Amino acid sequence: MKCDNCTKAECSKNKGRNTEKSENAEMVHEDQEDHVRSLLSACLSCDGCISAAECNLIAQQSPLTLQRVIDLNRRCDSSKHRLIVVSISPQSRAAIAARYGLSLLDTMCHLTSFLRGLGVSRIFDLTFAEDFALLECQREFVQRFQEGSLPLLTSSCSGWVVFAEKTHGKIITPHLSTCRSSQQIMGSLLKDYFAKQQAVKPESIYHVVVMPCYDKKLEATRMDFYRDNVGIRDVDCVLTTGELVKMLENNGLTSLADIEKATPDTLFSCMDVVGMRGHSGNGTGGYLEHVFRYAAKELFGQSVTDIKYKTLRNKDFREVVLERDGKVQLRFAAAYGFRNVQNVVQKLKRDKFPYHFVEVAACSAGCLSGRGQVVAGTDQELADLPLEAVEAAYRSTKEREPCNNATMLDLYSTWLGGEGSEDCRRQLHTQFHPNEKAENGLW
Repeated sequence: MKCDNCTKAECSKNKGRNTEKSENAEMVHEDQEDHVRSLLSACLSCDGCISAAECNLIAQQSPLTLQRVIDLNRRCDSSKHRLIVVSISPQSRAAIAARYGLSLLDTMCHLTSFLRGLGVSRIFDLTFAEDFALLECQREFVQRFQEGSLPLLTSSCSGWVVFAEKTHGKIITPHLSTCRSSQQIMGSLLKDYFAKQQAVKPESIYHVVVMPCYDKKLEATRMDFYRDNVGIRDVDCVLTTGELVKMLENNGLTSLADIEKATPDTLFSCMDVVGMRGHSGNGTGGYLEHVFRYAAKELFGQSVTDIKYKTLRNKDFREVVLERDGKVQLRFAAAYGFRNVQNVVQKLKRDKFPYHFVEVAACSAGCLSGRGQVVAGTDQELADLPLEAVEAAYRSTKEREPCNNATMLDLYSTWLGGEGSEDCRRQLHTQFHPNEKAENGLW
């Protein structure tokens, strides 16, 4: 089976592997077979990129798995309870807000009430971890620019990372940003700093992340995000936006507004007196705009207030250029969707790459239109939701620069021992592995 965007006449990766997968499917619990099938159809390139072992791992991440943890907490002695924590991405929150016609703040308040009613202890805003990711990516780009080790390609899109590691290997992986995604930074923060603050063992925390993308389930299974010393993962379960909406519906709720509001957690929050705070830029986290502004100031002493995009091949492939006296100083691009990603890869392979930095996303229109969202054409069981409505909700936040997040800045000293420290590298960065020859290996 190939994905809709695959341009290969014949996918060699599927040869000799269908038998392995069909045999493996018998090992998966019946109530998860459809779940696994939907994951395979939502992969960036094709189901041939996902091994049988990976298929088992992602099948373990579902609302049913979360419900089992909740039920176990209710049955067992309190001393054996797991502290259930849910982190909600800004893209998922925007889609849910648009679906129910609510503001982002009201959406967060209603979701907090709903999840607490299920047995979730803490609900956090993933925008907080995005601040870490943006700052680290800014610094990484400036350092690599000065070292001459460009281009730098974002690695926050896990579908793109799967494609890069397993299809193009060492050609692409040296150019991937080592910064962890916001999902994995939040996992690191919770399983290390938060666990110590709450005086609980890291393994007693069950961390769930709500994301717009199925591929994020794969990212959570990376061995790079496995803590050998305690035998746990930084993220235990990833639910898509659509899966969370189905949980609401399965609890008999036709509207999120039917639930009483609850005050969201203030720890790891991007909420203040004016409402929810967010980032400028596109719905992939704003990497291009934040890194561009920072690099223009740090490297060339130029303050950029207005980002002017030039559309290239299509609306999902755009560039931004910084010039002085007719000379190009910085050339950045945003490339969304599989065909544009392929174009970026081919330019790099042919040594005809004109960009210093590229913000990459596997989905056309970026993360706001991820396969796990509740937008038109992505989940036929859910009502159609125009992408424009999701974008409007996403951009309704008050913008805030990551460097103005006082709590996060304090964590650099109290948790990480300062910017650029070994702890900073260990908790906020990762590595990538050329794996194009592997048949059954995990990430």
